[in-house]
Amino acid sequence: MENKGGSKLNIAIIHPDLGIGGAERLIVDAAVELSSNGHNVHIFTSHHDKMRCFEETISGIFPVTVYGAFLPRHIFYRLHAVCAYLRCIFVALCVLFLYPSFDIILVDQVSVVIPLMKLKRLSKVVFYCHFPDLLLAQHSTILRRIYRKPIDFFEEMTTGMADLILVNSKFTASTFAKTFKQLSSRGVRPAVLYPAVNVDQFDKPSATKLTFLSINRFERKKNIELAISAFAMLYNSQQEFLQGDDRKELSLVVAGGFDKRLRENVEYLEELKSLAEREGVSDRIQFITSCSTPERNTLLSQCLCVLYTPKDEHFGIVPLEAMAAYKPVVACNSGGPVESIKNGVTGYLCKPAPQDFSAAMSNFVRDPQLSTTMGVEAREHVVQSFSTKTFGHHLNAYVVDTARRKKE
Repeated sequence: MENKGGSKLNIAIIHPDLGIGGAERLIVDAAVELSSNGHNVHIFTSHHDKMRCFEETISGIFPVTVYGAFLPRHIFYRLHAVCAYLRCIFVALCVLFLYPSFDIILVDQVSVVIPLMKLKRLSKVVFYCHFPDLLLAQHSTILRRIYRKPIDFFEEMTTGMADLILVNSKFTASTFAKTFKQLSSRGVRPAVLYPAVNVDQFDKPSATKLTFLSINRFERKKNIELAISAFAMLYNSQQEFLQGDDRKELSLVVAGGFDKRLRENVEYLEELKSLAEREGVSDRIQFITSCSTPERNTLLSQCLCVLYTPKDEHFGIVPLEAMAAYKPVVACNSGGPVESIKNGVTGYLCKPAPQDFSAAMSNFVRDPQLSTTMGVEAREHVVQSFSTKTFGHHLNAYVVDTARRKKE
């Protein structure tokens, strides 16, 4: 496909860790779509495990180059932010000194590399801000607050140096304005570019099981215990609707990204298994770590609906994937899901409490056909508003416009 907006551009993308997750999915989609628009795209990262990555990063559509994999991710399970910054700075320095100028450098997540990239005077820098990092970080102790103070200051200062700032939702845009008050007072306004999902990878499901599905990384902020407690409440209250074999089939699958290098992943999985034991539903819950894309798609095709449990999630790619797979979503009534899910039409937006999630889930148990009818609405909604084609069209327009401003 030829780029309709102008000449072919040379585009570099800098991303911290090219593993499996929503942020990584967005970057891969960006690279694929920009490539399909006729641009030369090159991803630079500090970590890329070919056994644990999205297929497109190893298929040859665009090159992926790793610098700084030898640098630590943490120091005795501390200083994660400093280590992430150092790894990204190392990647940026390699791009700065080993490569000629790019027309566009798309920086993702870590803004500290922006001033380095601005040293390439012929390049324009686009920064994709998933969420202000200073809000994601913990400021729970005096030592942490002292440690984070310069990092938070540099985040705001360097973010403002980008030629264009993109955010993943209106919720993130409003949070950006409240968090980066100096930038907001200067009139810096990010543009909203919603993440997308490739709808073509999902076929219409032929049959479903009495199974609920949770997909998320095994991190505490993902609030997966909500899905387990809600399922336990549902399982113990459905005797009048489900008898015999039907009740035996009622189950929950908890799947998601799992990295044994990360202490939190390991600890949180054990905590969730212990919770399932305490709730008396451990025999009804299956935990699947780091399933492949085909395995995930099979799980989606077979479930009644998807449970999405993070509260105040800045966007959330999982609800899009679920709806693209003809599945309704039960999610918290805050953050990005409020913008992506049509309550009562493509799923349910609930208070982040087990009883509220359980009540929504019971609708699908009492009327399994509801999963099909809502699923059709969900698929149509994603095709219209959140497809990779829509995402690619908007991203290409932003990139071409930013490059054109460079020439003018």
